[in-house]
Amino acid sequence: MNDLAPLLTPEGRALLDTVRDTAPADELAVATRLRREHPAELVSAALGQARLRQRAAVKFGAEDAGRMFFTPNGVEQSTRASVATYRAECFQAMGVRSVADLCCGIGGDAIAFARAGIRVLAVDRDPLTCAVARANADALGLAHLIEVREADVTEVDTAEYDAVFVDPGRRGGRGRIFDPEAYSPPLSWAVSAALKAPIGVLKIAPGIPHEAIPAEAEAEWISDRGDVKEAVLWFGTGRTPGARRAVLLPSEAGIRASPDTMLPDPEVRPVGRYLYEPDGAVIRAHLVAEVAEDLEGGLIDATIAYITADELHVTPYATAYEITDQLPFNVKKLKALLREREVGILTVKKRGSAVEPEELRRKVKPQGPNSTTVFLTRVAGAPTMLIGAPARLQ
Repeated sequence: MNDLAPLLTPEGRALLDTVRDTAPADELAVATRLRREHPAELVSAALGQARLRQRAAVKFGAEDAGRMFFTPNGVEQSTRASVATYRAECFQAMGVRSVADLCCGIGGDAIAFARAGIRVLAVDRDPLTCAVARANADALGLAHLIEVREADVTEVDTAEYDAVFVDPGRRGGRGRIFDPEAYSPPLSWAVSAALKAPIGVLKIAPGIPHEAIPAEAEAEWISDRGDVKEAVLWFGTGRTPGARRAVLLPSEAGIRASPDTMLPDPEVRPVGRYLYEPDGAVIRAHLVAEVAEDLEGGLIDATIAYITADELHVTPYATAYEITDQLPFNVKKLKALLREREVGILTVKKRGSAVEPEELRRKVKPQGPNSTTVFLTRVAGAPTMLIGAPARLQ
């Protein structure tokens, strides 16, 4: 038995439907009423699951999340549906018909694989997690394609599968784990498992040092609507060892460089009319130089990933701003300028500055009908404020 089992009964499912849209402020009253007719433990489990479903809607969409089952860690650590779907489509395009999903969690990636028509062996060592993954496969009508197995992934034979996907645990009792060899299982084991398969893919932390990336892997960083979500290492068919790639969802725009085409760092130049803020996936993949070349631009500082250029170019890989002012960092001068221009809507961005955006807003107290963006950064090593607004194509 586990906390999930009672929710899978007819009584449990009916309770889940009853509490589906319960607001946090109403939980106590709802719980008091329902406990008159149902066991207290079941009511608490249903309300807890309803909260998890509401949180999961951001990752899975309201329709799927409303049918699925979750654990707190499962909501936190599962792959966003848009990212999992993109990866499954890549597998599908490469002819993958079966995949061993190791450390499957609640089944987010397994669901995407199955929806792409790929047969999945989903493996996890935690009994409750496996129960949740199994319930999700059933709830979404995918149980015929997903086999959930409770086992130690290091003991599973994956020889019969076209691909291996490994999502090692990257959190411990003290939070995030930054040492790849402290992953569960360690990165070295996951790499060896991937290399044994025709196609191997490992999910890793986006902040992994590039020097920790195995030479045999092509590394890919993925962002969704501007937020970096994950990094993955690809091994095998159709991938170039040592290559780096950034993919931006939902457009699936991708920029890539292989070891023999990677560009040196861009030159530093004075701030021009336009400032470009590269997508986080581009920065993580160390592909700022490739974007700068496309924009005919340079850097404002050798250590800062802001690109400057005199012309406005359309690119999916960076957001463009038109710069109107460049000032040495000085809060009083900024406050006076904002008051003069009647700026009440202030967007603060920072890179290479210790000043927190909320702290700056409190000090300058913006008031007025107009809006602007201020960049707290360094220009050629000097603390600087760049003021402007999102660029508009004529």
